[in-house]
Amino acid sequence: MSDQSRPTDSPAISELNQLPDRDREETAEWQASLDAVVRNAGPERAAYLVRRVHEVAARTGVSLPGLLSTDYINTVPAAAQPAFDGDLEMESRITAINRWNAAAMVTRGSHLGLGGHIATYASAAWLYEIGFNHFFRGKDGGGSGDQLFVQGHASPGIYARVFLEGRLTAEQLNGFRREAGGNGLPSYPHPRRLPWLWEFPTVSMGLGPLGAIYQARFNRYLEARGIKDTAASRVWAFLGDGETDEPESMAALTLASREGLDNLTFVVNCNLQRLDGPVRSNSKIVQELESRFRGAGWNVVKTLWGEAWDPLLQQDTSGALVRRLGEVPDAQLQTLAARDASYIRGNFFTGDALAAVAAGLSDAQIVDLFENSRGGHEPLKVYAAYRAAVEHRGAPTVILAQTVKGHTLGSAFESRNASHQMKKLTMQQFREMRDLLDLPVPDSALAGDEVPYWHPGEDSPEVRYLHERRTRLGGPLPSRRVVAKPLPEPPAKPFEALEKGFGNQEVATTMALVRLVKDLMRDKQTGARWVPIVPDEARTFGMESLFPTAGIYSPQGQTYDPVDADQLLYYKESRTGQLIIEGITEAGSVAEFAAAATSYATHGEPMIPFYIFYAMFGFQRTGDQFWALADQLGRGFVVGGTAGRTTMTGEGLQHGDGHSHLLASTNPAVISYDPAFAYEIAVIVRDGLRRMYGERAENIFYYLTVYNEPKHQPPMPAVPGIEEGILRGIYRFRPAEPAAAGPRIQLLSSGTAIHWALRAQELLATEWNVRADVWSVTSWTELRRDAMESDAARMRGEERTPYVTRALSGAPGPVLAVSDWMRQVPDQISQWVEQDYYSLGTDGFGLSDTREDVRRHFQVDAESIVVAALDRLARSGQVAPENVAQARERYGLDR
Repeated sequence: MSDQSRPTDSPAISELNQLPDRDREETAEWQASLDAVVRNAGPERAAYLVRRVHEVAARTGVSLPGLLSTDYINTVPAAAQPAFDGDLEMESRITAINRWNAAAMVTRGSHLGLGGHIATYASAAWLYEIGFNHFFRGKDGGGSGDQLFVQGHASPGIYARVFLEGRLTAEQLNGFRREAGGNGLPSYPHPRRLPWLWEFPTVSMGLGPLGAIYQARFNRYLEARGIKDTAASRVWAFLGDGETDEPESMAALTLASREGLDNLTFVVNCNLQRLDGPVRSNSKIVQELESRFRGAGWNVVKTLWGEAWDPLLQQDTSGALVRRLGEVPDAQLQTLAARDASYIRGNFFTGDALAAVAAGLSDAQIVDLFENSRGGHEPLKVYAAYRAAVEHRGAPTVILAQTVKGHTLGSAFESRNASHQMKKLTMQQFREMRDLLDLPVPDSALAGDEVPYWHPGEDSPEVRYLHERRTRLGGPLPSRRVVAKPLPEPPAKPFEALEKGFGNQEVATTMALVRLVKDLMRDKQTGARWVPIVPDEARTFGMESLFPTAGIYSPQGQTYDPVDADQLLYYKESRTGQLIIEGITEAGSVAEFAAAATSYATHGEPMIPFYIFYAMFGFQRTGDQFWALADQLGRGFVVGGTAGRTTMTGEGLQHGDGHSHLLASTNPAVISYDPAFAYEIAVIVRDGLRRMYGERAENIFYYLTVYNEPKHQPPMPAVPGIEEGILRGIYRFRPAEPAAAGPRIQLLSSGTAIHWALRAQELLATEWNVRADVWSVTSWTELRRDAMESDAARMRGEERTPYVTRALSGAPGPVLAVSDWMRQVPDQISQWVEQDYYSLGTDGFGLSDTREDVRRHFQVDAESIVVAALDRLARSGQVAPENVAQARERYGLDR
């Protein structure tokens, strides 16, 4: 025997061994009792007793570490199930109709090659129906109702229910995944595509659970700040067990428990399958999830087995059945659900004790145990779990409901690895499904090539019952409602302060923007609606001045003496705090932003979220969430601070953002700007407030990039049309000397690059006799979008000239564009510029050095602009080619 495996008498190392034992004799008696149980009744009996003692201790208030996992059985035993508040037979008929219509809709679409998913809803039908009939609160009566984050692939079942309610027609069901004509149904929960129905886009897996946590947290934030009473609102998030592998699904579990979000319920559809196979083939996903949620402080309710298991478990005095359920891996459970009785008897009911249990069951009962009797398929079990969730206080609840993927769709679907990719049923399979669900669909209706929808009639008992239940709960769900509530125009003074400039003081555009927001937050009418969100390093962005004035939101308030309490800008937490500091989580910050940005619809209360972050960690890291935000029709200001590839001195490769504007340009809902001066920021923010919160509010959000480089901030030039130019994307900031002769060139620049262009303008004039006009391009992307709209108009036979073409029309010489972004950003407009066009940019990885040396490395500094300008002029014959070589040598660019 090796040293590592040799037994030892030394006590196990634990925290208990480090504590003094005031009664060693009593401790020894307890240990001896446990040893006796192990010898005489076996370790299983000993484990059972210890668990029961642990439960009793917890109930009596004794502080003990919680058990991370429990037996593989239902949390709510049969004897503790609450009375069912409803007509079970009626609800079974309604659920059967919805199952049928969901399968019919997807099958019809599949005949056109459109695809769709059937198996997910088939496994989760009762998880939704029990909620709709008994728990989900609607919006009628002035409240916000509950927020439903529906599992994306279950959307056909939701459409089927809405059809039964009368909110969708058969023609609309036929438009499933046929949106090009403008009247179809989107494949998944897409609010932008069906804004009267869907509230939350959830099919990008992992984002729904994360968004649900921050939605529940934002509900509490609104209530704490006295903006909306959300006490009656509960957030329900439906997700698949395979979806929990997405990091975002589990990223904020401790936030939910730390803040006691008992207004939040996760329902995990544990059908034990991913899209292409088992979730945990050789272990048990339910037990794993239970441990993770319990460890994070959640209340866990397991709903695993149906009524057929109840008498067997009650008879399991030896614990053999519970032990066997706990040791069978998930992939084997799926196999058992797809096999005959003989296989199940031989591969599950092993050993004398279990063989005796199986002997008392018929083959049909044996098969039913694994094929049908799962907790998630039985309404009474689901009802008991939901009741336990809503009655729990002090912590969020997760319901782990075990189901069979493809349930009721027939043996070809149920528990099959390929069920997610199976898009349609044959007519014979529909006949079998009809018989199984006991639907009154006649054979004559199944004689053709296309399966019919089944609706019992608007005055049928099923539809009346459905409406009665929803009326009692506050109206239909899901439902998205927008009641116009424009915000008053903010005061002019904060904007005028930026438009006047800062005199001789050099100010970074980051600080100018933060000052503007801070002043707007003081407005008595709209100031309380600003929601400043920072993932961390608020001091980096100059936002520490908000700490003592606005306060940092914390549901616990401030239970400690802040270390900097003696300072003017101390760290002040408050239950009514306005500033949200999320910690180091851009994903959590965007989820919080989404909740605030859609509050105008979710709660009927428009809020103005202002999310500022290191620019590199915005669209690059959380681009999928920003896309979901666009789908959710969010409104607000997203700010990339410390923007550009060269302004982050010393930070290096992963901090130098030279591409976020390119990434942002792919999102149609993003209005992106790269302002150079404080007065441009004032014009942009004022217009953004008008567009997003005025009488004709638009479903867009703004992305502004600002820089941490202090620069001279001039007053806004008194140039006609300058505000239009700022908003449209381009205006001439400093023209060349009008009376001077010589070659001409147009320098286009954005953001901090305008300062290099202005220096280049001086060098070109004084050293090379070249006259340059310097233009401020506030948005390359908006210029491109305007040009594309002009192209589309011409395709319709309308004459329209792009704004950038008109702005540069007649401007002499070539056009040279420069920015702190990769060249593809300014190159967006090249095809609509009539002059010769060339760009400079910061392509490649970032690197650490001084700003000057990094800009020389990327060849975007003033001297590089001069050489590039001379080169373009030489190509058109306006300057001698030797001037280019002389400039390279003079400025050291030839080395």
